[in-house]
Amino acid sequence: MPSSTQRPDPPYRRIVAEFRSRILTGDLRPGDRMPSIRQIAQRGGVAVATATKVMAALRDEGLVETKVGAGTVVSIRTVQEQPAGPTTPPSPRRADIPKQTLNREHVLQTAIAIADLEGLDAVSMRRLATELDVGAMSLYRHVANKDELVTQMVNEVFAEPELPIPGPEGWRAKLELISRRQWELGRRHLWLPRAVSFTRPLLVPNMMAHTEWTLRALDGLGLPMTTRIREALTLHALVVTIALSMADEAEAEDETGVTLTRWRLAQQGRADELLGRGRFPLLAAIPEETVSDLDGLFEYSLARHLDGFAAMLDRESRTRS
Repeated sequence: MPSSTQRPDPPYRRIVAEFRSRILTGDLRPGDRMPSIRQIAQRGGVAVATATKVMAALRDEGLVETKVGAGTVVSIRTVQEQPAGPTTPPSPRRADIPKQTLNREHVLQTAIAIADLEGLDAVSMRRLATELDVGAMSLYRHVANKDELVTQMVNEVFAEPELPIPGPEGWRAKLELISRRQWELGRRHLWLPRAVSFTRPLLVPNMMAHTEWTLRALDGLGLPMTTRIREALTLHALVVTIALSMADEAEAEDETGVTLTRWRLAQQGRADELLGRGRFPLLAAIPEETVSDLDGLFEYSLARHLDGFAAMLDRESRTRS
């Protein structure tokens, strides 16, 4: 039976449609300055990330462009000739970069920038060509397809953290160091946790260097290689699992335009109803900010895991003795 209700468009699409209409009807004319991202967020009652996505979509449609000294303005091109629906004409953002400077690193860094801002689903060969103001076919000289593009993006970002040789003294300090470096990667690139796999690992040198460094940190402990690789994968799984929660929250905020603080306020009545009856006294005593503190959860999980690993090492050492 068909539903009589239809899911409303995400807030960013609604705001994009409003600006598109104002531009195409002449309410906003070529050269007019656009509101800032913060102003769009405030007027639309949405998050800054959502407002950023609005501006990116308008740029992709060729309706706005960035002018040095003027900020983002309505495109000087004749907007009356553009169709009312979304299109993807060449982006003016990088028109000042000579096409002969295009290289593999430039392609990867641009793809990473798109993914950082809008998520991995926004990355496509067509979108990348638009961002770089080149023909899509020219990209295939640098990457064969999107799968290879994502693989090389992962390789590129795993080169960002420095892994000191030999590293700090002691196995625990070493494992803490690499776990925190990978946590920072996940916080900086929210798309990264969804791009890696444990069963079908990406065979790229920079990611493999992280695993090799972790295995080397366990040298001298008398552990079989099976245990060492499981420890390396467990640490990585710990980071990825919590980083996925951070990515999910960012995606929810982006899609709905509702920040976590506003969501909590909307849920306050229901929470008070459930927790105020005395049925869940322990849950009621939990400080609200503790649940959403993912940095704190990461640090707690890492410390308790390493405590357990240390206990295992001690037990096996006493068994051998």
